[in-house]
Amino acid sequence: MALEHGRLMTNLLDEESTNFMVRLHDKSGIGEETSVPDSFRYIPPERGIEASRDEAELVILSAVDKAFAAATGLSPADIDTLIVACSFTTPTPALADVVVSRYKLRADVRSVNLSGMGCSGALIAIGLAKNLLQVAPPGNRVLIVATEILSSMLYTGRKREMLVPNVLFHMGAAAMIMSNSPEKARFRLGPIVRTLTAAQDSDYRCAFQEEDDEGITGINLSKDLPVVAANALKGHLTAFGLAVLPASELLRVAISFIKHKIINKFFFTTNVVHKDKCYRPGFDRLFKHFCIHPGGRRVLDEVQRGLGLSDADMEASHMTLHRFGNMASIFECMYLRSRYLGQWRTGKELREVVV
Repeated sequence: MALEHGRLMTNLLDEESTNFMVRLHDKSGIGEETSVPDSFRYIPPERGIEASRDEAELVILSAVDKAFAAATGLSPADIDTLIVACSFTTPTPALADVVVSRYKLRADVRSVNLSGMGCSGALIAIGLAKNLLQVAPPGNRVLIVATEILSSMLYTGRKREMLVPNVLFHMGAAAMIMSNSPEKARFRLGPIVRTLTAAQDSDYRCAFQEEDDEGITGINLSKDLPVVAANALKGHLTAFGLAVLPASELLRVAISFIKHKIINKFFFTTNVVHKDKCYRPGFDRLFKHFCIHPGGRRVLDEVQRGLGLSDADMEASHMTLHRFGNMASIFECMYLRSRYLGQWRTGKELREVVV
């Protein structure tokens, strides 16, 4: 319906741009049940600060309500820290203050508002919560909210790289409560590893907010984004593997790496091409469930190939992309929680890779 609505906005989007978005949507793997803000339904769309506030209150407060409903016996007064992650919309008062005001959180609550962190914002928020809880007194609780507000993000220009977010990004929010007490906890958080590649120009500009030649602001998603994601994953797996792989797998990797270097050096000196590859750890044998950020079908395909995962391993991410579109990575945890909670047993592990 949103794409049909877009065809009516001839004064904002030309036919070529609309047709491009239709073709992209057909190949994106995104289903028909995803959501867009009510502000997009107007002609012309409302892209002001009030539209963003209305959207933020709708999705954030709904998610927080559900988080408290699921946490039996907890009330807003029990929250010690609040972390809200939203990349592209940073109003004043901040979105964290919206939650504080609505739920009347305590005056001594620690409030953090994260912005500009992209699709990894939710995982960064979880990592921050983990660090805070490690030094907090037992029984502390952190409320985490992740969202992406779209009302101010609609791009109406002609640059294709900047039209892509109009198709991929969709509306929603998620909230969860973390504690450093095992009482009533359903999951125990394991190692969190973050790899930052912004020092490289191609990585830094792969998702870039800017103005096009006509002065229209939007998010430029580079065509090289899947390749950038795949290259970043290679470095990330090194750090991630050291944190989670058993000694036997690390030893195999080390032996394969040394062997690969020696063989390559020999064949280089003899001008013979050698295509032997290094040993790839069996992540699919070590972990039962995988959550890969649903940045898009091409990104998922690159990650699947890099990790050597099966279609069944990728099912959660593809279903998240189909049902919700590209949103904060915390949605994958919510999907797996609802998908596997009835089957969960002690000792099972959930590993999440966000690129």
